[in-house]
Amino acid sequence: MKKSTIFFLLLTIFSCTQTSEQSDIVVFGENSNAQWIQDGRELPESDSLFYLDDPAPVFRKEFTANGPIDKATLYITAAGYYQATMNGAPVGLNVLDPAWTDYSKRIYYSEYDVTPLLEGNNNCLGVSLGNGFYNPLPLRKWGHRNLRNDLKKVGRPTFIAKLIINYKNGKTEEIVTDETWKYAYGPIVKNDVYLGVVYDAQREIKDWNLPGLDDSSWSAAELGKSPGGQLQKAFFPPVQVTQEITPVEIYSPEKGIYIVDMGVNFTGTFKMKLTGEKGDTVVFRFGERVYEDGTLNPMTTVAGQIKRKGVGGPGAPDIAWQTDSYIFKGEVEEWFSPEFTYHTYRYMEISGLEVEPEPEDIKGLFFHSNVPDLNSFTCSSDLLNSIQEATERTFLANLISVQSDCPAREKFGYGGDINATSESFIYNFDMQEFYRKTVYDWVDAMNDSTFVDTAPYTGIAYCGISWESAFLITQYYLYLYYNDTEIVQELYELNKKWMEKAARLHPDGMVESGLSDHESMEPVPVQLTGTAHYLQCARIMETFARVVGDKENEQKYEKLSEKLKNLIKAEFWDKPVTGKINRQTLFSTLLYHEIVPEDEKDAAKDSLLNAVKNGPSGHFSTGIFGTKYILETLSEHHSPETVFNIVNSTTYPGWGFMIDRGATTIWETWKESDNTYSNCHPMFGTVTEWYYRWLGGIRPDPQNPGFKEFILAPATPEDLDFVKCTYQSPHGEIVSNWQNTAENSYHYEMKIPAGSTANVKLPVGDFQSISVQKNNRAIEEGEIEGLESGSFKLDEGNYVIIVSAGERS
Repeated sequence: MKKSTIFFLLLTIFSCTQTSEQSDIVVFGENSNAQWIQDGRELPESDSLFYLDDPAPVFRKEFTANGPIDKATLYITAAGYYQATMNGAPVGLNVLDPAWTDYSKRIYYSEYDVTPLLEGNNNCLGVSLGNGFYNPLPLRKWGHRNLRNDLKKVGRPTFIAKLIINYKNGKTEEIVTDETWKYAYGPIVKNDVYLGVVYDAQREIKDWNLPGLDDSSWSAAELGKSPGGQLQKAFFPPVQVTQEITPVEIYSPEKGIYIVDMGVNFTGTFKMKLTGEKGDTVVFRFGERVYEDGTLNPMTTVAGQIKRKGVGGPGAPDIAWQTDSYIFKGEVEEWFSPEFTYHTYRYMEISGLEVEPEPEDIKGLFFHSNVPDLNSFTCSSDLLNSIQEATERTFLANLISVQSDCPAREKFGYGGDINATSESFIYNFDMQEFYRKTVYDWVDAMNDSTFVDTAPYTGIAYCGISWESAFLITQYYLYLYYNDTEIVQELYELNKKWMEKAARLHPDGMVESGLSDHESMEPVPVQLTGTAHYLQCARIMETFARVVGDKENEQKYEKLSEKLKNLIKAEFWDKPVTGKINRQTLFSTLLYHEIVPEDEKDAAKDSLLNAVKNGPSGHFSTGIFGTKYILETLSEHHSPETVFNIVNSTTYPGWGFMIDRGATTIWETWKESDNTYSNCHPMFGTVTEWYYRWLGGIRPDPQNPGFKEFILAPATPEDLDFVKCTYQSPHGEIVSNWQNTAENSYHYEMKIPAGSTANVKLPVGDFQSISVQKNNRAIEEGEIEGLESGSFKLDEGNYVIIVSAGERS
């Protein structure tokens, strides 16, 4: 059997495997009588017809409770999106559920306790369906990428549900989806994740999701065909509204047009109180920017760069901007909040209103995968704090069940962006379950013969190993930060086959094709960054082989690592690199991946520093990978002070320049863009990793994954007065706070959680003294080995450490 065939079979096996977190209860197994149901409408026969009105179906099922209820649990999912209600009340807080996956491989279902929503004997379960990524429009992004062709499975939205009622008398009853459900078409006449929603309030069906409705004119639900994916219980944070944002300003740049400024750029929708005549239409458009005359600039959020007639294909709009429409039913007061879509915007343009809206009548709804947010960083620099806030907002805005590169133009889960930023995300949020889901998305996206760029797969496959290696590199960070050895063991055989595929695609070791340091201001050969990622993967597999006790393959991957390191060294270090190349990325890559021999590192350090000095304004010119590498290597091999001075500057290019230009999220490019590039892109958010690793000094130890033992080495730049930093490790909260109290004097506060040991490294000079208190008790001289050197270990406890000017006693 060919190795490629084995890899394909393993992909199939792992796509159908439930993890321990997912398999606690089999709800939709072979013996389940719940069936997929949908409406009776057929898909359009040609692309242009997809853009006509296609009202979203609403389904209802009345049932009678047969006695006092102990507990009622709803299990539900869809291909597309669903919104469930019980007796008219929303079920749960989730939006855009279920999470986007390859529906032909796996579909996640949600579980809700609906006991409090049941009312007496007569009840009604209601479900509305949206298209999501299962029934996308045939928009031809960039003129040629059509999701209806590129996604592995598309079709009419369909759903499956089971309500289990446990009565107090010990009996159990199941209400399942089948042909006894009824459906009609509701007020959402169009819905698309990119183009938005058209809502006709005149089509609302009063009390459609309440018991007692005369639904004799409704149609019987039709049995749908399963999309094919195995149903698995969702184990990761759902998408939920986490913040309601009040506008900071409303103004009218021209007659009949109102601009609502939300104050910050974010991802989500809105809710608004409206007044208008029956049949009139109000139109909402969204953008990250406004033009100088105050009118909306939607161009950085246009889907797939569709900006002129004919690009998007038959029936597509000339410009694929984000928009919603609401048609009035004529009541005194109406509320509108679009469903089954999401936008990225700071500015909302409203046309069709007779009177100017009031700020209190509008709320922006910021939603994202609700990852635990227990970590924090703040400091004495307002600029650094603004960069941190913008970075966190950018990260969350790009978490809509997949980690996207931009949440408007593409919404895709690009692997290169994950490789660049996953540690940054982990420093800010608990990403363990989210990234487990990400890894499974890659399992489902990959094939046995080529590298793909996104998970779920969207037909894009040109970026190469630096993108698909997110499958393996994300596993490593789960291991490093959370000591997640379970996923390593679960996927180890597939990981080995993936490495065999990489060897087939790059038989000589050197990576010759793919995308390199994306958005670098100077060229970077893929032979450098691509082969460095291949080297990183070989080293990861060496570690994984050791974890599972596979000594033979540990040696194999060690030899591969040495081979790849020597290939890069021979090409990019041993001989002069001629031609135009970003030397910042060059030397930071060599140092980050430990390619330069120890006795030659001084030359590499000097070359890196010179490359920075020769950069624009003495700043970074690096791209997606080089920025991560240079933040780390310039700090490690030269000084975090140098990095601080660059980050804490408003000169172009840099993060401070973005903030100075009014950015509230991080841009896709160093250069400001008002037409082409996203203004909400995580790629350059790697600066937050530097905050935690160097200003907070909190770093995992690869030899002791999961922070059983870790490094605590905060840097104290001269122009920074204090830092407050917390990180929630698997063992508990780590605290690293410091303050400059006087010249050459510092007050440190550190918290080490139970079960952990910190290797503390503080700069202590010959004319400085150091003292320690643990849990408010002074530590006697000699109790901590190495204390006076500034390099020592601390176990569980709360510490105050004083480093003060003055000769040691």
